[in-house]
Amino acid sequence: MAVQSDVLKVGTGGVPLTRRRESLWADALRRLLRNRAAVIGGVIVFGLALMAIFAPVIAPRTYDEQVLVDNNAIPAWMTSVFPFMKDYGRVSSDYFFGADYVGRDLLSRAIYGARVSLTVAMVAPLISLVIGVTFGIISGFAGGRVDNLMMRIVDVLYAFPVLLFIILMMAFFRGIYSNPDPGTISYALSQADAKLGGMLFIFIGIGVTAWETMARLTRGQVLSLREKEFVEAARTVGAGNGRIMSRHILPNIIGVLIVAETLAIPAYIATEAFLSFIGLGVNPPTPSWGIMIADGSSTVRTYPNQVLLPALMLAITMFAFNFLGDGLRDALDPRLRGTQ
Repeated sequence: MAVQSDVLKVGTGGVPLTRRRESLWADALRRLLRNRAAVIGGVIVFGLALMAIFAPVIAPRTYDEQVLVDNNAIPAWMTSVFPFMKDYGRVSSDYFFGADYVGRDLLSRAIYGARVSLTVAMVAPLISLVIGVTFGIISGFAGGRVDNLMMRIVDVLYAFPVLLFIILMMAFFRGIYSNPDPGTISYALSQADAKLGGMLFIFIGIGVTAWETMARLTRGQVLSLREKEFVEAARTVGAGNGRIMSRHILPNIIGVLIVAETLAIPAYIATEAFLSFIGLGVNPPTPSWGIMIADGSSTVRTYPNQVLLPALMLAITMFAFNFLGDGLRDALDPRLRGTQ
């Protein structure tokens, strides 16, 4: 990056000895670490990632282990929080947060459920960045009729309600790939979706609809930079369009794009949870916080613990990414450089 700040080191007699240059990214990291909310959000996200990776070690049981005689079991401490559960609940010391309607450990399923949400949090922004940035940078740099045509495509896609479009797409995928013929592409996709626990079509559904905003944002950033002096200088020395876009324009806008995608992650997680809640998400018994909330919602008046834990995990994750995204936005804002 071309933007740098200078710090003078002064020797004996006040004579400057050396000049240390601090890069934009180093300055941004320093300001990010001073943002307590962002640091807390980052620590929570990192902790959730470790929990998802080491779920088989951390979880007391596997997510699909059923003990039917322990269905709807509640821990003893839960009766202190919800005294009315003493009248009908079956207390068991084997489950820290209780068991669901088929005797599966709620804590273990919540721990494994972090894998689904964090995978969506990583894959969905990656798809959006790859498609949206490529589309937007070509549109903004080309300009003219190419830009007009590409943006009209984005406008057409924007005309569809995003959530309804994803629901229809998921229903379509689940319908045509339910019983495919072996040896076909449909069969291969169906098998890949089954191995991923039903997440493949979620990635496709979110990815197809998530890149339009990124394309528009990228185009706007490119339009503001393509006539700048450093771009003209690159043209003068014979740099091609591909090199200008990849080596000169993209590095100057990537910070804004990363911040935008970080702030969009909670929406991706909420979309996956909603799809799982209505039965179009991951395939049972793969745990998802959305599925757990859906299962617990039918007994929320009698066994509120079954919906409380996944809802709390979902809320904490979304707040953590929001705090981290806000911190990144402030840290990468060039107008705040040198003010903290």
